[in-house]
Amino acid sequence: MFAHPLGSDAELRPLEPWQAAEFAEFTEANREHLAPWLPWADLVVDEESARRFLGNYANKQAEDTGRIMGIHSRGELVGGALFRGFDTSNGCCEIGVWLSESAQGNGLVTRTCEHLIDWAVRIRGMARVEYRVSTENHRSIAVAKRLGMTHEGTLRGYFPVRGRRHDMQIWALLAEEWHGGTS
Repeated sequence: MFAHPLGSDAELRPLEPWQAAEFAEFTEANREHLAPWLPWADLVVDEESARRFLGNYANKQAEDTGRIMGIHSRGELVGGALFRGFDTSNGCCEIGVWLSESAQGNGLVTRTCEHLIDWAVRIRGMARVEYRVSTENHRSIAVAKRLGMTHEGTLRGYFPVRGRRHDMQIWALLAEEWHGGTS
């Protein structure tokens, strides 16, 4: 098993199609908490739809255009992270994260993002890491600030979720600005 420690009893692991049942169960249990921010929370409704979603990211990983990981605490899936986009030719990528409500407040998202940024910049040579967040998602905005990202602007009416278009802030970090990391 490949895993990256995130602290006491927590780790970041690949999330693959064979884990569709676990991902579907996690999504069902956390749908109302996740759905205001993540359109896929309403699309992953059973094991088959979870398998398709994870399969899409398995294909992206094979093409080196994205990947998805699970955040586990005490052996239980409590969240996840992904490279929504991963453009090696331009040296730019976008990260996204989510966490169950019960797992919040322990720094798991920040440590996960630090690891993703460190890997993208130091190992893969990315020049720019983006983080997009709804202007209403104050917890995620706080993560961007803790990571030392710069708020570059807001895309008005950019992201549709549950029939409503959210304004999305773009936060970014350039490779030369990255001094952190947990890897």
